[in-house]
Amino acid sequence: MQPTESELADAVHRAARAALLDLFREHPDHRFYYCTLVTSGEGYGPALSAWSAEALAAESERQGCAPLDIKWSYADSPFCCYGEAHLEPVRPLFEARGDLFDLPDDEADAEFELRLRAMETAVARLDAEGVFGTGADRHRVVATVEVPSEDGNDERTLRLNPPEALADWAVETGADVVRPADGRALAVLELPSPVQTTLWTCEVLTSHDDRNV
Repeated sequence: MQPTESELADAVHRAARAALLDLFREHPDHRFYYCTLVTSGEGYGPALSAWSAEALAAESERQGCAPLDIKWSYADSPFCCYGEAHLEPVRPLFEARGDLFDLPDDEADAEFELRLRAMETAVARLDAEGVFGTGADRHRVVATVEVPSEDGNDERTLRLNPPEALADWAVETGADVVRPADGRALAVLELPSPVQTTLWTCEVLTSHDDRNV
């Protein structure tokens, strides 16, 4: 029997929570500002990446680049694919729902969105549990779900974060956040991004997105 959307969300939530708590425990002096679940256009089970201010400083010096060039790049982080012991066992659940390329276009689109919703639900639960901090601490972290070279990443980021957390992200990624008078984020206008675009390098995801649905 295929896992349901709810079952996928439950599994991702448990795995991501364990991976993130391990990350925070192992690096107690790091100020984490970005945590993301990343999948490919094939809708595989996600991998985790994250950045801290300390890791960014060290990695940008190692690469000889400006920190902004890699600040929001999950693939450049030394924490890319962190916590695989927790997340790898989740991937067979996604595989059990079948290959998107075997489905008609409209069904493939619907299945892809279902998998992304499950991941987004998992991140929202983690946020509600305070995994990304509370109060002013939460406003220092961007938590999201991403798909390289696909539309929808900014919209998910808006849904998953308080507006206060998105000020630097919006400016530095070129996303122009549009808010009504009450300050709540409603939409995003795509602007040319100054941030270097990088492709996923984790073994379980392809470096090129061949999905054409």
